[in-house]
Amino acid sequence: MKIGILGGTFDPPHNGHLQLAEAAQRQLRLAQIVFMPAPQPPHKLDDSISPLNVRITMLECALRDQPTFVISLLEAERAGPSYTVDTLRQLRHALPPRARIFFIMGLDSLQNLPTWHQPQAIVKLCKLAVLKRPGYFVELDALEAKIPGIKRAVVFIHAPENAISASEIRARAARGETLDGMVPRVVAKYIARHRLYQARVSEPNDQNPALVMRQP
Repeated sequence: MKIGILGGTFDPPHNGHLQLAEAAQRQLRLAQIVFMPAPQPPHKLDDSISPLNVRITMLECALRDQPTFVISLLEAERAGPSYTVDTLRQLRHALPPRARIFFIMGLDSLQNLPTWHQPQAIVKLCKLAVLKRPGYFVELDALEAKIPGIKRAVVFIHAPENAISASEIRARAARGETLDGMVPRVVAKYIARHRLYQARVSEPNDQNPALVMRQP
């Protein structure tokens, strides 16, 4: 069994996330994609992000018609800063011994991996499914010198070119502009209904969805 992990703040989840997950699943023949919302990523401690229950509800909306896309609360339920290596260790313990984990990331994240917490352990716990785009390049030999074993861990995937960014979506929502083509329609309706990103002082009272699982 091969499992894909896609982490992030998902503030909001958008079509770029879905396209990446679909491409990874198809090209790597993954049985399941686990979306892993982070409560407060260590590299975004100074950023203001939407409440976790709001982001989980938007994810439920976005994944409603994708039975092999699920949500895990492993990171959300962990106290303190959340590190990828801790998540991977928990997953490795919870999954069957023969399960293979593919951690989905972009080239920029791969380039910055030496700055992550315990990168040497990360490349031993999973494969790195890296989104490869035309015009972008990373020197694997240089990374191998810093993180031995990373070259064996990397597999490249390709996804449709898009310029969707969560920051632009939030800016457009704040101005009351359309989000057509940027997020699933059900997510756009949720954002509009709750006036998300226009004033970050209150949060909807939605309950966590049944789709959310405690362990992948």
